[in-house]
Amino acid sequence: MGAGVLGLPDGVNACLFDLDGALTQTARLHAAAWKRMFDGDGKPRYDGVASFLASRGIELADGTEQDSPDAQTIHGLGNRKNDIVLSMMEHDGVEPYEGSLEYVRAAHVAGMSTAVVSSSSNAHAVLLAAGIQDLFEAVIDGQLAEHEQLRGKPAPDTYLAGARALGAQPRNAAVFEDALAGVEAGRAGRFGVVVGVDRLGQADALRAHGADVVVADLSELLHAA
Repeated sequence: MGAGVLGLPDGVNACLFDLDGALTQTARLHAAAWKRMFDGDGKPRYDGVASFLASRGIELADGTEQDSPDAQTIHGLGNRKNDIVLSMMEHDGVEPYEGSLEYVRAAHVAGMSTAVVSSSSNAHAVLLAAGIQDLFEAVIDGQLAEHEQLRGKPAPDTYLAGARALGAQPRNAAVFEDALAGVEAGRAGRFGVVVGVDRLGQADALRAHGADVVVADLSELLHAA
């Protein structure tokens, strides 16, 4: 069994997966965490992202990453929301996309090496909560990117780091992404193939930003092989 069975070009021997949206269904978890935080506050101290606050005419000091979750700062809100997310993951788990699991398992059977490449600092916790941490040989996350001063997507740095961690050349690696910035990163890194995963009805935009192939679910690649 080889790359052709996975719907990939010959010569590809490594698979680099984005996490949120490509492998796991975490968008609803984050939305629920924001809602829980706001409902608990009783007033709209919105978002830990400055642009979100500004769009609603709310101004808060930036603070620092060390701010308490109770601090009335942008970082404080971000830390509070992160605590809620981690608590929800521990209590409720994280639901992976079944088609993605089917694909990753098939990649292992085909002898592919696999890695997760995510901007999230919680990537390891997400994988653990989803019960899929053992399916990947390497994880490039937000903490490692900060430590190694890797630029975020759409720069290719984190995906290139994922390929290095697997001992693969970019031309021999496939990138799987649901975000426009992510497929741009795949194209910028000159990877062997960039697969866009269309969860939001943006197939044309994924192609325009660099996806060579677009599917609604990764299982489609298996069924088409």
